[in-house]
Amino acid sequence: MSPKWIIARLTFREATRRRIVLTALVLGMGFLIIYSIGFHLINNQVSTVNRDAVSQVSRNEGFNFLFLAGLYAVAFLSVAMGALLGVDTLAGEISSGTVQTVVTKPIQRGDVVVGKWLGYASLLGLYLIMMAGGIIASVWLQSRYAAQHMLQGVGLIYFESLIIMTIALLCSSRLSALAAGGVVFGLYGLSFIGGWVEQLGSILHSSTAVDVGIVTSLIIPSEAMWRRAAYEMQSPLSGLLNMSPFGTTSVPSALMIVYAGVYVVAALILTMRIFTQRDL
Repeated sequence: MSPKWIIARLTFREATRRRIVLTALVLGMGFLIIYSIGFHLINNQVSTVNRDAVSQVSRNEGFNFLFLAGLYAVAFLSVAMGALLGVDTLAGEISSGTVQTVVTKPIQRGDVVVGKWLGYASLLGLYLIMMAGGIIASVWLQSRYAAQHMLQGVGLIYFESLIIMTIALLCSSRLSALAAGGVVFGLYGLSFIGGWVEQLGSILHSSTAVDVGIVTSLIIPSEAMWRRAAYEMQSPLSGLLNMSPFGTTSVPSALMIVYAGVYVVAALILTMRIFTQRDL
């Protein structure tokens, strides 16, 4: 078996034993329970209203809003999970000295970085499947509503969490875990604000505000992936009338998705280079 996959398997097994993963799973299950109860109560309240007064179109718009609201929270939880996993992996092992047991073996340091990335990417994928699948199942079982292009949307949310996890891994290769966490969440905050500035600029027809948002997306494209995911899954009426705060008026292009892919690859290569040259 390739050293990368050996490291990936060990990383995955180690991560599942960490308290942060257990905490994330417990909180995630709690969120799904509360969301399902809330959706059930709202759906029951709507069902008591005369169906002539509330058309099926209006119902579907409400379901789409609640569906995107749930996935918005799932996207944040996945990003937080990716950040917390990534910031402590290399920095924590370097500070504790446990990395010495790995790098002294006939394994290239680049393989260690790639293996850890693969292990955490697998864990993030399973976490997102559980969370997003719970939202989709809850909405479908209670209302028989299914948003359009869900596979593309959930895939873009996963891509968003991978971007943050890769940046966290990059920072962890050079900085302490605490400093890396500060940088990662600072960049995520920058991306979040930049995305809303671009949205508002699009609504108010301010080209300067839109340009600020685009530049921010080039610095860190995580929020652009969510906005593209929301665009894929929002209802046609919401997209036409801009009636949902979880929709998007300034849609990231397919070229931005390609840029984000190049961004992740470049960040991973830079991580390998820094970790290889670092004095341990």
